[in-house]
Amino acid sequence: MDQDTKPAGRARQVYRHAGHFLGQRYEQLRASLMARAPLQRALFVVLWGGALLVALLILYALILIPLTPGIRDLKQARGAKASVLLSADGRQLASFDQGLHETVKLDQISPHVLAALVATEDHRFYDHNGIDFKRTLASVAYSLAGDAQGGSTITQQLARNMFPEEIGRSRSINRKLKEMITAVKIEATFTKTEILEAYLNTVPFLYNTFGIETAARTYFDKSSAKLDILESATLVGMLKGTSYYNPVSNPERSVQRRNVVLGQMLKHGVLDKKRHAALVKRPLKLNFSRLPERTGSDTHFTAHVRKWLIQWADENDYNLQLDGLVVHTTLDHALQTAALRAVERQAAQLQMVADVEWGRAGLATSSSAGAYAAMHGSVRPFEYFWRSKTGLVNAFVRESAQYKAAVDAGTPAATALKTLRADRAFMAQLRKTKTRLETGFVALDPASGEVRAWVGSRDFQKDQYDHVAQAQRQPGSTFKPIVYGAALEQGLSADKLYRDEVTNIKAGDGKIWRPTDMSGSTGADMTLREGLVLSKNTITAQVMQDVGLPGIVKLARDLGVRDSTLASVPSLALGTSPVTLLEMVSAYSTIAALGEYRKPVFVKRITDRDGKVIAEFGDATVERAMSSDSAVMLIDMMRGVINRGTGTAIRYRFGISADVAGKTGTTQNNTDGWFIMMHPQLVAGSWVGFNDNRVAMRSSYWGQGGHNAILVVGDFFKTALETGKISTAATFPGAPRAAITSEEEPDIFEEGGDIQPEGAPPPVPEYEEDPNPPEEEELSPPDDEEILLPPPEEPQYQTGDRPFPVDELR
Repeated sequence: MDQDTKPAGRARQVYRHAGHFLGQRYEQLRASLMARAPLQRALFVVLWGGALLVALLILYALILIPLTPGIRDLKQARGAKASVLLSADGRQLASFDQGLHETVKLDQISPHVLAALVATEDHRFYDHNGIDFKRTLASVAYSLAGDAQGGSTITQQLARNMFPEEIGRSRSINRKLKEMITAVKIEATFTKTEILEAYLNTVPFLYNTFGIETAARTYFDKSSAKLDILESATLVGMLKGTSYYNPVSNPERSVQRRNVVLGQMLKHGVLDKKRHAALVKRPLKLNFSRLPERTGSDTHFTAHVRKWLIQWADENDYNLQLDGLVVHTTLDHALQTAALRAVERQAAQLQMVADVEWGRAGLATSSSAGAYAAMHGSVRPFEYFWRSKTGLVNAFVRESAQYKAAVDAGTPAATALKTLRADRAFMAQLRKTKTRLETGFVALDPASGEVRAWVGSRDFQKDQYDHVAQAQRQPGSTFKPIVYGAALEQGLSADKLYRDEVTNIKAGDGKIWRPTDMSGSTGADMTLREGLVLSKNTITAQVMQDVGLPGIVKLARDLGVRDSTLASVPSLALGTSPVTLLEMVSAYSTIAALGEYRKPVFVKRITDRDGKVIAEFGDATVERAMSSDSAVMLIDMMRGVINRGTGTAIRYRFGISADVAGKTGTTQNNTDGWFIMMHPQLVAGSWVGFNDNRVAMRSSYWGQGGHNAILVVGDFFKTALETGKISTAATFPGAPRAAITSEEEPDIFEEGGDIQPEGAPPPVPEYEEDPNPPEEEELSPPDDEEILLPPPEEPQYQTGDRPFPVDELR
């Protein structure tokens, strides 16, 4: 017990002695102060208190020194250069510029700008080393007196512009100390000329413009070298508050501030009194014009690369806006141009087809797109659709943000619906958005997996939703080659016979399913090869039973369908599980590479501003997805699709005689059209449809992938072959000596497999067609300008008991 209390007792004694000592010192100091006169006591406290405060500030500043940008950071920022994306042939695709910015040398800037800047912002600029202590103390005194003033030098302002995140934006002592420390480092690293040049090239001037050059072109439509004294004073005056002194929105304030700048130039000897008096009387003269945004050059491909590159830069400690990286993509400029033109041409024709077919009550189908183009001017696009699908149109309205906002604000649902239906501008927007045909296209090099062309929609500016890597849609019969490939992998012969008849398929949950074809069943024997060539659902379903769903799912994953969910249900074999176009083209590319999977590559390498390679991509290990023998046989079967099946338009419409193979795809109710084609040197695919899957092509002819998506791919390949980007002589193993050329269109149609549980009633349309459509209200906007809503979120599809979208259009 005594031993336990001894340490505690000693500690208490130490505390008592320490307290007694401090108490004695305090009493001595207090007695000394009290012995002095009151004025002396106050002066003593102020001096020692101030000294203590200064000491603490110095100590804190020393702590901040390693936390502020270093010499390497300063040099990097001084030589800042935006990273760029290049095509495979060296053409610039996009850049990572921060706003509109053009760097100029100091001798390219009007001397009036320099004179106004120094006189107004920092007239002792050439005399200090980053901090003007006299001005700083004066600003503190003025601020304490109620007249808040800034005491930052040009160098301190540059520090804020160069390192806004590191220094901070809040008004605080911490920010000011960081700013002053960084300014001293800048002065020690760069000359006064370099500091002025850097400052004038980085200062913001509103409207997403940075630097004096873009400001001069924005506000006065001239280069910074040609700015006169009034224009220079106006721009320098904005630096105190760009929005407050904006000459466009606040011209009176801008003139007042401009005259303050002129007054500072008079005060510091830049102007004489006579010149000053004449200048302040002159009015503000602008020639304002916003410069075009450079982001307009973006495409779905560059947007996809940007997203990936930002993550890569973060992980590897690079700044895309400062480090001047050169990102070498795999995109081929010539092939990309061919893809863009193919999408533009063919989608425009298909849009006219849809416009005309849905524009009239009667449906007279032609196989000539030119016939629809001739009729297009005499019909109102989608008039019959909009009048007859009353329930669906009302659903469109109820799903809009305007309807939801009105209901949330307390408007009765029926009133909100009626009001919006009567709103001409709103209905015109809705109509144009819902009835705009879209398409996606992508092409890969099967030997490397490199992306050669990528078009995510008809117009990136109107629809940023990417139908290559983002949109998931049912692939329809383009999924069937995976089923037949799995059969070949399990040893089934391409000549194995099946009966073309409706059969019962027992699913894992015990339900019985019955696949059918649009053209019906012949009851005749048919080989496995013919089942794929003729796209027979009845044959494909039987092959699926022999192979088993696990084998099909595994092969799909191995070939390249690796991100989308694949529902393990019988309808999977007929392409009812949504996937992306990129995944499907990647799978076909693996087949074209004789079973070797390569992950799609869109960036080949990244170099620094000096050309040194800092990262390379695309050399990942090749994975064997299927045997080369099975791949060769599958390619030969898919040749038949082009030569005598649903893909013959490649031969008779485009005259392509090269060794190619492919597959069409169509989903139920003509919702999605697909076509993917393989050439030994290039694989490309396209999807055609509407963003809202409740809208589709009206006729069974134009709703076929073999009549819509095939046009985009055929157009592209025709250009690629004619320009020599790919060889007409290249062949797959086992190629016939001469390609078969179809001179006419075969009478073969396909559709998404209609598999329903036995005994289940047929699907009931959720939105019945009105047999007596009302007279249509006037929906067109007052002029011809096209107004578009943002693209809706891509609809998802359900699989399982009802594997297909409900027929909402018929």
